[in-house]
Amino acid sequence: MKNLGYCSSSKTTIVIFIHVVTILVTQYLTQRTEAFDPLIQLPRSTFTRTRTRTRPRSRRVISVVDFAAKGDGLHNDTQSFLEAWKTACSFPGFANVDVPYGKTFLIYPVDIAGHCKSKITLRILGTIVAPKDPAVWNGLNQRRWLYFHGVNHLTVEGGGSINGMGHEWWARSCKTNSTIPCHPAPTALTFHKCKNLKVKNLTLLNSQQMHLAFTSCMRVVASHLRVLAPPSSPNTDGVHISVCKGVEVRDTVIRTGDDCISIVRNSSRVWIRNITCGPGHGISIGSLGKSNVWEKAQDIYVNGAYLSNTDNGVRIKTWQGGVGFASKITFQNILMENVSNPIIIDQYYCDSQKPCKNQTSAVKVESISFINVQGTSATKEAIKFACSDTSPCEGLYLENISIVSASCSFIGNTSSYCWQAYGSTQGFVYPPSCLLSNDNFIKQRVSLGSKPAPESI
Repeated sequence: MKNLGYCSSSKTTIVIFIHVVTILVTQYLTQRTEAFDPLIQLPRSTFTRTRTRTRPRSRRVISVVDFAAKGDGLHNDTQSFLEAWKTACSFPGFANVDVPYGKTFLIYPVDIAGHCKSKITLRILGTIVAPKDPAVWNGLNQRRWLYFHGVNHLTVEGGGSINGMGHEWWARSCKTNSTIPCHPAPTALTFHKCKNLKVKNLTLLNSQQMHLAFTSCMRVVASHLRVLAPPSSPNTDGVHISVCKGVEVRDTVIRTGDDCISIVRNSSRVWIRNITCGPGHGISIGSLGKSNVWEKAQDIYVNGAYLSNTDNGVRIKTWQGGVGFASKITFQNILMENVSNPIIIDQYYCDSQKPCKNQTSAVKVESISFINVQGTSATKEAIKFACSDTSPCEGLYLENISIVSASCSFIGNTSSYCWQAYGSTQGFVYPPSCLLSNDNFIKQRVSLGSKPAPESI
């Protein structure tokens, strides 16, 4: 029998069985992700909406080539794109703006603004590329390339691609060369203050920094996306969500150099489903509370993800000195392969060239669940809960966890680390939990004479 890489005959039968099942399942899922298929088919709702139309909707179709766009990848087609958008925006009813198949359109940094009279569908059938030279952004906002703001009832789709041509930006990043100062870089595709937004069936490539960002948006669905950049590309988050309410990201493949999905300040009602992630930094809530500010993240549900060869698995990270809370967050049905830090809560996060000073205040972390998390860890410490002394983690919950070694470097056994972490478990949990019971936490608070936190009153 071929050696599967397991290290010691003394390991228990159940751990070996879990290893074998994990490898078989991950091999199957890897084959599926090569074609960028959804990984985990969740049950579909049996509820079907019916809509009765009294008359057909009129829809105007506008192509950027109607406004003299060349589509050769060499000429600047920005003005043609803007004129097509302006025409569609002024048309009452429904309008399509088409970026035709088989052509490459060079678009410079651009602001695409609402409010529009029409409900627009931007159909990217061909390719949109950014200028290669960062000098194009001189005198402009260096955090933006394709920037949509104040547009409601917008759909962006089409099966085409958006290429940020980020290689020159990466070479000039302080994350690549620590001897140079840090400068901002553009997010490829940003939606700001948009409502009732759909982004689907697109490929985003090699962004200058983050690929897709939703900021201050409501009611967003992003689905069937491919987000791809080299593992060495700095800060190239796949999907970034900030100050948003009601966001769903599903059936998407993300392989980049940073977080596959990052959910940051003041975001709530976020659903993540059927995600393939890796390489990258995993799925992250935070960072929260940087520079001593108040921030929150709540009502976040991650259900169905396959993570492979990522620096982290599912993570919550906060800065010392921050205020606010991360609450009501669930990570469920997660499969991992060779993932460092598979499950991690870090209230001592510090992404700074200088050491961060110790501070007493902290973003409160509570009511966090990890359910049905399976797979292999590239590090010995598969579960890490590093919580604040003055604001411990409460209400942590582990159910049906099995994370074993991906290699022989630590004799196949994984471990848990807990500091000021309180919660409970159910079912099989490996590595064994180190959580202190919630009852112990309550008793400790009573014995110390501490008052309830304001948010628990």
